[in-house]
Amino acid sequence: MIQLPYTQAPHLNDKERDDFLKEAPTAIICSINEDGTIHGVPFWFKYENGQFLITTPEKSQKARNIAKNNNVTLIIYVESPDIRGVIVYGKGEVDLKAWDSEAISMTEKYMSREEAEKWWQILNEHSKWVKITVKPDRMASFDYTKDNVWKEMVKKMGWE
Repeated sequence: MIQLPYTQAPHLNDKERDDFLKEAPTAIICSINEDGTIHGVPFWFKYENGQFLITTPEKSQKARNIAKNNNVTLIIYVESPDIRGVIVYGKGEVDLKAWDSEAISMTEKYMSREEAEKWWQILNEHSKWVKITVKPDRMASFDYTKDNVWKEMVKKMGWE
């Protein structure tokens, strides 16, 4: 057996990263709880103009955390065998103003315009929803589809 060195996956270039972020279905947002632990939850998002738009109930843990400490990390990835992803380190901002048209536009990534309008109406019947904007300080990416060692391991497993 040949001993292969650990390989660090190649990065996505800027265009690949932006295309990936526009298409990726979900992300995980990590914020900091009062006791210093990390609160990580999946969410729908829209990547636009270099920032991330998120909708959440005003009283959600992530909204409360970000209002106190705006440091966040986003993890956006797709799984095996074509593992690719982006890690975003940035600042979150909670906006309490009404933003119906933006929220509907964001939700259109996941459903038709008509369904997005109905979904937004239903959400707002149950709680007040706010916008979180995440502005990246830096982003790291990985793309194992460009990694020959990874491709060989996938091939050996028959995962192609």
